Amino acid sequence: MLYVFNVVLPVFALILIGYVCGRTGKLGTSASTELNRFVVWLALPAQLFNFAANSGWQTLWQPGFIGAFFLSCLAVFLLVLIISRFRGQDLAAASFNGLSASYSNTGYMGIPLCALALGQDGLAPAIISTFIVFVMFALATVLIEIGILSHKKPHEIFWSATKSLCSNPLLIAPVAGLFWSASDLVLYDPIAQVISFLAAAATPCALVSIGLFLMQKSEAAPSQTWSITFAKLIIQPVIAWVIAGPVLELPVLWVNAIVILSALPTGTGPFMLAQYYKADGSVISRVVLLTTVGSLVTLSLFLWWNSRV
Repeated sequence: MLYVFNVVLPVFALILIGYVCGRTGKLGTSASTELNRFVVWLALPAQLFNFAANSGWQTLWQPGFIGAFFLSCLAVFLLVLIISRFRGQDLAAASFNGLSASYSNTGYMGIPLCALALGQDGLAPAIISTFIVFVMFALATVLIEIGILSHKKPHEIFWSATKSLCSNPLLIAPVAGLFWSASDLVLYDPIAQVISFLAAAATPCALVSIGLFLMQKSEAAPSQTWSITFAKLIIQPVIAWVIAGPVLELPVLWVNAIVILSALPTGTGPFMLAQYYKADGSVISRVVLLTTVGSLVTLSLFLWWNSRV
């Protein structure tokens, strides 16, 4: 349990720092907005590019794991989206909810946690899952575009969604990184250093920004945030285990990895996407906080149980 706590604590602490700085006035009312712009346009794209550029295609090609993890993400995404629509929310808001329930914090928490729990062999599934959440990110972006532009003609929506996907730095960066990795070219060292500096700032700035946003009043119903949290921490890992274990009968290491990665808290990606579209991020920010705290319990219980089997 200690190493789970050691991974989760920095996430919670940075959110708390942002909240305290906002509440005490150390960071002004516009700090959250400006910090988000820095993350969305500079820091997070640099981190995603760096991550993709250092991953080989051979490492990523694991069809069974890819299918199991993607289907578990998609199932939870669609479940929460449909329930949100049934409750009267528009397609864009429902898509943000669905993404919040299916977008695991694989980059910041998944990689170190899998390495600690499963050894070096746990790195491969953590890296693969990071790229799968990018696919969920792209799917949510398309649906959000359709929801925002529902009053327009189909071809106008198509071109707008395509333009948004092709101009979104959070989607361009990992794709560019993969192509760079395949090219076998080497980045000019000063440029690589600049990218590394920006990448290092992505996670702390994003989490502090969430803390700043949490101090704002929210009109979101508590039942909504709790139901998304339940879907993320309980329903998704159960679905992932069923597909990877009883259905596909993947090796034990890959089954354990997929449960750990599915049970991770919600990452900052959905919140950054909400800021990109200037949408209300209050539900997402609270889901990030609740799932981060809750995952300390759920992940610890799973790892404790797994160590006894």
